[in-house]
Amino acid sequence: MLTTLEKETRKNLKYNLAVNLADGGLFGAALGFASFSTILPLFVASMTDSALLIGLVPAIHSVGWQLPQLFTASGVSRLRRYKRTVIMTTIHERAPFLGFALVALLLPFISLQTGLVATFLLLIWQGLGGGFTANAWTSMISKIIPPEARGTFFGLQAGLANLFVSGAAIGAGYLLDYLASPWDFAACFFIASIFFAISWFFLSLTREPEDTEKVIPEEKTHFWDDSKKILSKDKNFNWFLAARFLSQFATMGFSFYIIYALRRFDMTPVVAGYLTATLTISQTVGNIGMGWIGDRVGHRAMLIIGAFAALLSSVLAWNAASISWFYPIFILTGLANVSIWTIGMAMTVDFGTETERPMYIGLSQTLTAPATIIAPIIGGWIVDAAGFIPTFTISTTLSIVMIAILIFLVKDPRKLSRSNHVPH
Repeated sequence: MLTTLEKETRKNLKYNLAVNLADGGLFGAALGFASFSTILPLFVASMTDSALLIGLVPAIHSVGWQLPQLFTASGVSRLRRYKRTVIMTTIHERAPFLGFALVALLLPFISLQTGLVATFLLLIWQGLGGGFTANAWTSMISKIIPPEARGTFFGLQAGLANLFVSGAAIGAGYLLDYLASPWDFAACFFIASIFFAISWFFLSLTREPEDTEKVIPEEKTHFWDDSKKILSKDKNFNWFLAARFLSQFATMGFSFYIIYALRRFDMTPVVAGYLTATLTISQTVGNIGMGWIGDRVGHRAMLIIGAFAALLSSVLAWNAASISWFYPIFILTGLANVSIWTIGMAMTVDFGTETERPMYIGLSQTLTAPATIIAPIIGGWIVDAAGFIPTFTISTTLSIVMIAILIFLVKDPRKLSRSNHVPH
């Protein structure tokens, strides 16, 4: 028997899918023009030679997105509607791109050091803006999309975003080539800002019913007390967290595949472009396929497939005999990335009740954040000190440990809750 809330969400399902997929696609187009893995690092590289600073660009974004989610969980869990919070906080993850455009235009008139400081302040603002939005956004999506369609939605949205990222990134490459400085980067960031604004408009069209049935305790609890309660009672979730934490170290070799291919096999820029396309296409197909299959057979199975992909990817990189080996390596990397990020998110929202869900989301992101920033630093340090092969070897070993945890210790939370509700 469906509750009033479930009836309401199913009535608006097609509409909500349409506006939120549009939001995801346009958000992807914006990111293509201001990518954290290419355009923004290139922008920072135009101001400094420091590899550490350039390498910090994607790390600040990832950690900013993950870190605040636990601290916002208590507040989010008390909301009967998430949309207003999402619409207001997401402005802080979109507005900084206008700031990047202004910094680019001002570079001829200010010192490079001032430009760098301004850029990193904007990066921190953008990362935290995403982090403060993420829990409310994930909770809202989990509320308006029924459990049996969540994996498909997260996969479709991520796949669509990837597709738009690829197209926009090609456009950004031509812009950087065609326009003279400072208009090259400024144009990319201005166009990104326009796409972010249109994507925000589609997000604001979401229809989210008020949850009048949710039981909210009178007394506001502290997020740390709620966290301890969940961590002490839900052993299955603890093992899921352990696998998530390990996944960052099991995949730390991924960041160095391009550099390894360049140094070991004299990779040309054209091959680098094809490898990037291989990664993007495999992530697009992986997101849609693994999300859809995960809804039918369980997301845990997709996490295990992703862990095997990470293992094979590291083994192939470790033994690569020519540049052509990197095509299967990048396909496997794409599948592993999908399993860690998209499938990880789809499985997280299967834990706990509607009220507890923001805490689960917060714990799974915030407690993974230290690994997200430490893993690439350790990986880079090992590469500098001992070379690429030891990094790939450690990734291989930790992938095996992650597979063992997922197979023997983690249970599918949706199947568990279903078996708990079967009448005896």
